[in-house]
Amino acid sequence: MRDLPDIPADRPVLIAGPTASGKSALALEIAETLGGVIVNADASQVYDCWRVITARPSPAEEARAPHLLYGHVSWRNSYSAGEWLREVAPLLDQGPRPIIVGGTGLYFSALTEGLAEIPETPPDIRAAGDALPRDRMLSELDPATAARIDRQNRARIQRAWEVLRGTGRGLAEWQADTPAPLLPADAATRFVFDAPRDWLEPRIRLRIARMLEQGALDEVRAMLDVFDPALPAFRAIGVPELTAHLRGECGLEDACERIAIATRQFAKRQRTWFRARMSGWHSIAPDRP
Repeated sequence: MRDLPDIPADRPVLIAGPTASGKSALALEIAETLGGVIVNADASQVYDCWRVITARPSPAEEARAPHLLYGHVSWRNSYSAGEWLREVAPLLDQGPRPIIVGGTGLYFSALTEGLAEIPETPPDIRAAGDALPRDRMLSELDPATAARIDRQNRARIQRAWEVLRGTGRGLAEWQADTPAPLLPADAATRFVFDAPRDWLEPRIRLRIARMLEQGALDEVRAMLDVFDPALPAFRAIGVPELTAHLRGECGLEDACERIAIATRQFAKRQRTWFRARMSGWHSIAPDRP
């Protein structure tokens, strides 16, 4: 096992990091060596239709240690940080020690900093948001929310727009009323991978190649007839790109390049989030490729 600081047996373990950084391998190593159940904290890996395309743990890996909250949500449904938090809550108080691993920074901040209890979005407002362009929604946000939101993240912009439209209060105002966290940061052992862009680039290329070898095209082909870009499940990186290829809109090489670009951009946003919000976490330098 790699050289890590002491991991007390009675404390949850949190492992965050950019895509393709090796965080899932570390979670499995800790679970096998020290015990615990691995809990997903990746927004794309919750969907039942994707295993290969989202790099979910393989059946062989799942057989080596218990895994929870992977592939348990229907592709037809949305899934929020609040829903994830409600599913994680009982795992903190019962059963084996949770080893929570993923790349969705919002899940970790909701867990360790608290999450505003915002009412669910009515279906008609969500449908209206699905139909609007990102810049239009951004222009309609309240100033406090617009000033702090990630302007490249359509899902977060739409969520903020839906909150304002549905409740009459901006997301920033709701967040100001955030309750105490379920798991204070200092009550967990926290790791975050510091994966530089140059180190990630070959890992991303290798992941795309392996994804194709393991059947990503067949996985996307099986969902082609129900593909809906408005549903969160179909926004997973690789799904729109391979869908375009299967529809004859681009070649496979072009689709793979689009996946690589989208993955690099996503990893950059992840690194920015982690550096801004996880400065108190134990930083891990990734292994060499």
